[in-house]
Amino acid sequence: MCRCRTLVRGCGPCARESGQSPGQQMMTLNPGIKLVVTGDDFGYCPRRDRGIVECFNAGAITNVSLLVNGSNAACAADLARRYNIPIGLHANLSEGIPVCRELHQNSTLVNAQGVFLGKMGIRKALTQGLLRMSEVRQELSAQVKLFCELTGQKPQHTDGHQHIHVLPKIREEFAEVLKEHGIPYTRVPVEVGLHRCSWVKEQLLEFYRGVEEDALNSVEIFRSHGIRWPDVYIGLSTMGENMTIKNIQRALDYSFQSLHNCRTQQNSVHSPSSRSPKSIELMTHPGYPSVSSEGGCGEGPDDFSQSWERLHEMKVLKDPLLHSYYSERGIHLCAFRDL
Repeated sequence: MCRCRTLVRGCGPCARESGQSPGQQMMTLNPGIKLVVTGDDFGYCPRRDRGIVECFNAGAITNVSLLVNGSNAACAADLARRYNIPIGLHANLSEGIPVCRELHQNSTLVNAQGVFLGKMGIRKALTQGLLRMSEVRQELSAQVKLFCELTGQKPQHTDGHQHIHVLPKIREEFAEVLKEHGIPYTRVPVEVGLHRCSWVKEQLLEFYRGVEEDALNSVEIFRSHGIRWPDVYIGLSTMGENMTIKNIQRALDYSFQSLHNCRTQQNSVHSPSSRSPKSIELMTHPGYPSVSSEGGCGEGPDDFSQSWERLHEMKVLKDPLLHSYYSERGIHLCAFRDL
């Protein structure tokens, strides 16, 4: 019997007890895994969007998450329609300009220049009790409304840009908005085996630990609002330069191990409607790198979007060796609508 105490810390002891590696156990026990591969930041700029569409057409990603305040959001929505790309909302409270015009000035969500406070700035403001939750709800609702106007449909899923949707207090408002609009799926960014990933820089790892803690504290809130999510999440240990076929394989093997050996644990983040076959989401950020003259969410593209790492992710995700691995392990790529 599995003696793992939490899903988050992985299931290394289980594999050792069985004498098999996680990958070997996947091959012998796996009845079929559904893998949702989400391309985040759709709508950020034409170059990012072109790369994301290429990935979808190559079968490398299966969903996109749209930044409705992105400079290319309307064109991205048109691309999704043209290529029949499953699309959800990438709720954004940390980068660029609010969608709700009433919040452009005299709002706790923006600085003196009228732009969001940034990835760390919003977290600091929350800690200091400076944010008005009524404004959070107002902006999230405005983003859902704009998404519907741009795409002609409600989001199939909604997650948070820079994981803002699991932050304290914001997560309650986020859950209420999803329930109100009948949005069924979200993301719970808790990655099995993250503590073993020695290649992740310590500064990033510290931020990721905070994200995971916030995500764990969001689980019961999401459950109580009838919101679902894939059983397992991958994406913190495989971002940018850290995305390699080996690292994706390792993350998937840990994930499968957790599904089979820790599913009875009380401290589980499994979705309330979990069924067999089980489901995993892989968060990705592919695309051709942005250029400084275009893109962003109202204040130009950031270093993350302009980095060569976006192109690196594209190449890894499209690599035939990765897709051979999926096939060998009985992993079936799908969209949120297929869960």
